[in-house]
Amino acid sequence: MTAGRDDDALTWEGDDDPTLDVGATPPPDAEPEPDATKVLPEGFTAVGKGSEEFAKGTDADETAVLADRETAGGASASLGNAGLIGLGVLGGIYLLYAIGWIVGGLRLRGTAQFLVSPIAYDVAMWLAAATPIIWFAAVYLLTRTSPVWMRFAWLAAGALLLIPWPFIMMGAIGR
Repeated sequence: MTAGRDDDALTWEGDDDPTLDVGATPPPDAEPEPDATKVLPEGFTAVGKGSEEFAKGTDADETAVLADRETAGGASASLGNAGLIGLGVLGGIYLLYAIGWIVGGLRLRGTAQFLVSPIAYDVAMWLAAATPIIWFAAVYLLTRTSPVWMRFAWLAAGALLLIPWPFIMMGAIGR
């Protein structure tokens, strides 16, 4: 038996090809360069192994780093557990609304043939069924950098505006 790379389970023929190297690796005895951009916010103290890498910066340095983060798109705050649960509940409501529009629209299909052409009714029904999903996706994507309360305000407004009235008026069985 030979020892070394030939015993590795994930080796392939040609792994030793020098053109496959992604970048130059520093020698193992070289010390890593200290990163000058690692600045702790005011009130925080780095302790433990590797704490010497963090420099105590001035207020101007901290504001410059925070301004760079905000312009890079890091301004949006995470939702947290309650926000994620609320988003899931509202997403489920919107999904039920889409199903309600489909069921209610299919129930009214026979009655609506007297008023509009069947093709126009089908287009309108499927557009109405897709509207809750489109609203949820649009609010989710367009309020990424907005405050969390604004996202939930728009989602709550959509939940009030997009109620599936054909399902509510006719029910699942119809009259």
